[in-house]
Amino acid sequence: MSVKIQSSNKVANTSNEALLQLVKKNHKWEELGFDKEAIAYIKGQLKKEKNLISMGALGAVHVLALDLGEKDAIKRRENFRKLGANFCALVNGAGLDTARIIDHTDSETDWYDIAEGLSLANYQFIKYRKDAKKELNSLEALAIQGKHASDKAIHKLNCVVDSVFWARDLVNEPVITLDALRLAAEAELRGKEAGIKVEVLNKTKLEALKFGGLLAVNSGSQTPPTFTIMEYKPKKAVNKKPIVLVGKGVVYDTGGLSLKPTAGMDTMKCDMAGAAAVMAAIYGAANMELPVHVVALIPATDNRPGEMAYTPGDVITMYNGLTVEVLNTDAEGRMILADALSYAGKYDPEVVMDFATLTGAAAAAIGQYGIVCMGTADEKVKAGMKQSGDNVYERLVEFPFWEEYKELLKSDIADLKNIGGPVGGAITAGKFLEHFTSYPWMHFDIAGPAYIKANDSYRGKNGTGSAVRFLIDYLENRTK
Repeated sequence: MSVKIQSSNKVANTSNEALLQLVKKNHKWEELGFDKEAIAYIKGQLKKEKNLISMGALGAVHVLALDLGEKDAIKRRENFRKLGANFCALVNGAGLDTARIIDHTDSETDWYDIAEGLSLANYQFIKYRKDAKKELNSLEALAIQGKHASDKAIHKLNCVVDSVFWARDLVNEPVITLDALRLAAEAELRGKEAGIKVEVLNKTKLEALKFGGLLAVNSGSQTPPTFTIMEYKPKKAVNKKPIVLVGKGVVYDTGGLSLKPTAGMDTMKCDMAGAAAVMAAIYGAANMELPVHVVALIPATDNRPGEMAYTPGDVITMYNGLTVEVLNTDAEGRMILADALSYAGKYDPEVVMDFATLTGAAAAAIGQYGIVCMGTADEKVKAGMKQSGDNVYERLVEFPFWEEYKELLKSDIADLKNIGGPVGGAITAGKFLEHFTSYPWMHFDIAGPAYIKANDSYRGKNGTGSAVRFLIDYLENRTK
């Protein structure tokens, strides 16, 4: 459920609200109106190194959030987000509709991180439940009071949370209600709302342009593919060349004729999480009115084993003219991304960033705890991306990108083959994509964190909206 976040002076105090006071551990407790008994209780909790102290006697939900001296800035921020998620559980457990955060500290980020964790943790996807209205979280509004809680910062927080929620909704929606056509329609709807120019290329146009990879993957489906172009170009953009985002939009992946086992297929509605990430990120950037020129490209289709499906052994001519020998139809994401990456060259981009739930190898390597990346962008650009990943705790792990891996993609009958063999699967997928780039480029494999089967604090369960916060942070920092 979405939370409306506002400055405290815009939200009247009610009897149905929870209070969180953010304080330093050496605060003068008398200044908060605590009596000797309450102060003794607080000091006892501090000895146990508690950083979320419940003061139940003072209200339905009244807690103190404290900094216990975490020196690692990255971990500190993550701790406060998780603390916010814990506070969210207390608020909803008490059936309260409003939460209020009062920051008594000087920190620029602590209040923000608590509020972000709380708001993101309040997400639900229960629209298909019979008693959905009864199961909705009670929390509806968040009021924030603090030295650094400016209207601009609060507006940013609302935009970030809205964007993540949209990405999660897209990922969680089943293919029966979100096919390639409807994904494009979603982009058009949100684009109109945020002032983003949106163009959707249909199958006829894609055939004329010879999008061989996208059309091949789509050949087993009765639903036509789409290629959506979203462009946000403010008048005073800081970048002369656009930043281009490419998102894998496989709305459902059966593996095609290289059919997945059921256990590997039951969550494959999430195979468009890369598309969801770039759509939500450009939406967030536009709503924040960031002065940065951004283009998002979304190739979309399902991958099914229909009677006309592309087959292992086929040779496909791609958008840029290269030929690909298909040895596994379940390596379909790289086929549609390749066409989109080739198309991205027409924008003469500053940098291209592609996002995809591309390989089980990436998920196996680092799990849900970060994003695998690799590419040809220069080290300064990579450093900025890694900093943004750290800022939002969507940490980047750069894999080696050695030329030897390209050798594994050599084909006897075509320019290259679409899989590289049993080793370095995440890297050979990246090396495949490199053939279709002619500009600074980074590839992000979000197969691990995009969809998780157990609750993970403010990330929730199922679709997480992975990479949305990272991208918005990166785009915001680019404006500076």
